[in-house]
Amino acid sequence: MLQKFGFTQYESQVYEAIFAQDAPLDATSIVSYSNVPKAKIYEVLNRLIDKGTVLTTMHGKKKLYMAVDLQSIILKIRADFEKDIEELKTYKIKRTFTDEHIWTLKDATSIASNIEQLIEEADSSILFLAWNEQMEKYRELLEQKEAEGVHVEVLAVGGLQTSLAHKYSLIPMLEDSNLEPSQLIIVDHGYLLFAGIEHDSWKAIKTTSKPIVKAMTDYFYHDVALTQITKKYGDQLLQDEEIARLLARLIY
Repeated sequence: MLQKFGFTQYESQVYEAIFAQDAPLDATSIVSYSNVPKAKIYEVLNRLIDKGTVLTTMHGKKKLYMAVDLQSIILKIRADFEKDIEELKTYKIKRTFTDEHIWTLKDATSIASNIEQLIEEADSSILFLAWNEQMEKYRELLEQKEAEGVHVEVLAVGGLQTSLAHKYSLIPMLEDSNLEPSQLIIVDHGYLLFAGIEHDSWKAIKTTSKPIVKAMTDYFYHDVALTQITKKYGDQLLQDEEIARLLARLIY
């Protein structure tokens, strides 16, 4: 059973041999009870001592060994396992190769899961454009990442109530504008997901292709700029029919 939790066969035999006796044992007796070769016994005992499963003391000139109670070992195994799980949760693996492929995603749930994962794994920056209904799903996570020191900028179509420092709200100004819901997230200047609705279903692309990431980063700030311009000068600009038509094509 101990071998299932990382103990070697020799370690299991030595522990069982010591635990089965009422009194502490010396190395010679342990060899006899455990059937572990004499040449290996001290190496195995030292590993068990390091694991905290065997105690040692000196009796005269002889070193004696005693096994830790099995229930204590069970508690230690559980505590070590839970600690390792927590460390694994926080461990991040960054890809070292350049992937120029464009991967496609379907299904709204899958797209949402990928967006959440990208936000959670962000180390330095997040750019996020989405309709307010979609962005609200990630608002708390985005605020958390900003609190951790990640630079977060969001552009919410329809507005968003949030504590984020860099937030922009695009409020549609044209009554006949044909808004098409979309989502764009760019993380750490290297990971991108762009999603839109096609035939009433969400579809998306995901890539780390540098040219595409750069182009879509420009696209994000292009929309931010237009949002701020129309917010400040919208009434004046929309009086010009040609500019109103261009704005409708650019931002709506």
